[in-house]
Amino acid sequence: MPLHERLEKVYAEVLGRNPGEIEFHQAVREVLESIGPAVGKHPQYADAKIVSRICEPERQIIFRVPWEDDSGEIHINRGFRVEFNSALGPYKGGLRFHPSVYLGIVKFLGFEQIFKNALTGLPIGGGKGGSDFDPKGRSDREIMRFCQSFMTELWRHVGEYTDVPAGDAGVGGREIGYLFGQYKRITNRYESGVLTGKGLIYGGARVRTEATGYGTAFFVNEMLAARGDSFAGKTAVVSGSGNVAIYAIEKVHQLGGRVVACSDSSGYLVDEKGVDIELLKEIKEVRRERLSAYADRVSHARFVAGEQVWDVPCDVALPCATQNEITGKEAERLIRNGCTVVAEGANMPTTPEGVRLFQEAGVAFGPGKAANAGGVATSALEMQQNASRDSWSFEHTEDRLEAIMRDVHARCLETADEYGMPGDYVAGANIDAYTRVADAMLALGLI
Repeated sequence: MPLHERLEKVYAEVLGRNPGEIEFHQAVREVLESIGPAVGKHPQYADAKIVSRICEPERQIIFRVPWEDDSGEIHINRGFRVEFNSALGPYKGGLRFHPSVYLGIVKFLGFEQIFKNALTGLPIGGGKGGSDFDPKGRSDREIMRFCQSFMTELWRHVGEYTDVPAGDAGVGGREIGYLFGQYKRITNRYESGVLTGKGLIYGGARVRTEATGYGTAFFVNEMLAARGDSFAGKTAVVSGSGNVAIYAIEKVHQLGGRVVACSDSSGYLVDEKGVDIELLKEIKEVRRERLSAYADRVSHARFVAGEQVWDVPCDVALPCATQNEITGKEAERLIRNGCTVVAEGANMPTTPEGVRLFQEAGVAFGPGKAANAGGVATSALEMQQNASRDSWSFEHTEDRLEAIMRDVHARCLETADEYGMPGDYVAGANIDAYTRVADAMLALGLI
């Protein structure tokens, strides 16, 4: 899709200033393609170079993380924190520990986080961080030593009014606990609001574990309702079998749908009767085994090694694994097999070609910055509870999450209608979030 003439130069500048960061380029291009109508309608944004300022992080931090494994060997990893935009509130975004992490990945995630956080309507800016450390196969003590070394540098850049990290791929409750413990040790402050995703016993929020997956399912429920439909009688396929996927499956079942397939890095599982969520949790969260273990225990299920889950016909597809997992090829397959709704539980799991094919085929497509905003929304609710020294019930927190996701969906549709693109969730999400951030940046002056 061509860019608005006032955005072509901005994108060229992004490419020139950030060479080789292809994921970041893709994320920026996706937003710029959508916000042309807003740039045309609000010339004050262009005059103040709002887009150029949004595309340049306020701060980029790269640091060395030395640590020692159980055998005494010393390892050196690289740590990152990109504090992208704080016009709406303190930087907010997760930490990812994975060998693929480099500056371009962190910037893509942080850029997406600006808009995702703005869509929630809550006072949080956008940031992201992580390391190329691989936690797979490491002992608890090795992970603890790495997290302590990581926080020994990161602590000086974060705080409940400055930058509030959370978890992401490779960073769960265990890692957050080690990170928070080291922060507390260094600062001599019990500053609960500096990290979210904490354990309930030391300041965490109920529903935070479930939030991203639940939020994606709530968003799809609204997408279906907007079409005069519901989850009743619908089959769904979910990629991944980690935290987001597991709880998306659980909530889809609660809302009346039936998830018939999910995947991991070794292949995909099919259970036409509906994935047994308790067995899946046992295999993935307790025993940490491959999905083939599920098929070994359930006679009517089958495991397909080395293939993609998008081969399985479905009404609803929820990519909840990683970026760019649905290309044009996978999108064509889903369309051919009758899929009518796609919502991104992961960050940018669909390539631009895949998005275009879905939209041309009339498939309702919910972009990640809207569909998976439930995780960061509940992180912001955790921050609220920490600030007031309070703890809410599971039911109250889930109700707040559902209301936020319902509001995100409504604003995406309303904004798309306002700008002459009815039903275009991508445009609605990007324009609504962009105008919120732009208005705040104008109000704060040239900073």
